[in-house]
Amino acid sequence: MLGPTGVTPVDAVIQGNEADPSAAAFFDVDNTIMRGASIFHLARGLAKQRILSMGDMAGFAWKQAKFVLAGNEDLDDIAKVIESALVIVKGRRVDEMRELGDSVFEEYMVDKLWPGTLAIAQSHLDIGQRVWLVSATPIEVAEVIADRLGLSGALGTVSEIQDGVYTGRLAGPPMHGSAKADAVRALAEREGLDLRRCSAYSDSSNDIPMLSIVGNPCAINPDRPLREYARTHGWQIRDYRSRRMALKIGVPSAATLGFAAGTALGATIVSHRFRKRA
Repeated sequence: MLGPTGVTPVDAVIQGNEADPSAAAFFDVDNTIMRGASIFHLARGLAKQRILSMGDMAGFAWKQAKFVLAGNEDLDDIAKVIESALVIVKGRRVDEMRELGDSVFEEYMVDKLWPGTLAIAQSHLDIGQRVWLVSATPIEVAEVIADRLGLSGALGTVSEIQDGVYTGRLAGPPMHGSAKADAVRALAEREGLDLRRCSAYSDSSNDIPMLSIVGNPCAINPDRPLREYARTHGWQIRDYRSRRMALKIGVPSAATLGFAAGTALGATIVSHRFRKRA
């Protein structure tokens, strides 16, 4: 079952109300399905297991603070984060990372989910449409999130694996920007989907290529460039952040970023109780 108890599906966001096997919905994850970057939450789990050093965690925390407060994705930061993650998991078994992803979801992600976005995803499911996550996060983590939310599946960044162990290299390009659009096109062809009848949701202007290939694009918690692009092109916009946060997007101060980074890093040191989903 998707979403917290009592969340009402947002049918107004979806075009049509009948099951259509040729239609599906594609959701970005970071700042769209959940607050912040999913790979950062994974890093918190790695730090707790002492797989990740506190120095590396500090770097992840800084990038997380920039991501949350600036409201957009820095391509250079994303590349560096993925590179760092590959080095960290090199030599680790895939099943170990999947187990970690499951515990990370329970401990660090479940409280970060946006109820409004979950309601939209549930609305697609309720009318018989398939729903996929499309994220730059490692595919193993994306699949855990999709599974826990009861979605159809996930597309994510794929690491090279040999004999069930990570090599520390990517098996292809990161699932980001135009790569998302390419992956969605390939999935649509494989699944017999009509992209003109499909929907896509994201917070980032980096995902304009993916949003542009579907008939029903929607900007959720958009960064400033995406908000402007959506308005210009008549796309739907949904913002589930507080008004104060939404107004500040794109103009965070260095002091605020530093404070947020310190807070994020401190959160990895303080012990947390596991919270199971109802």
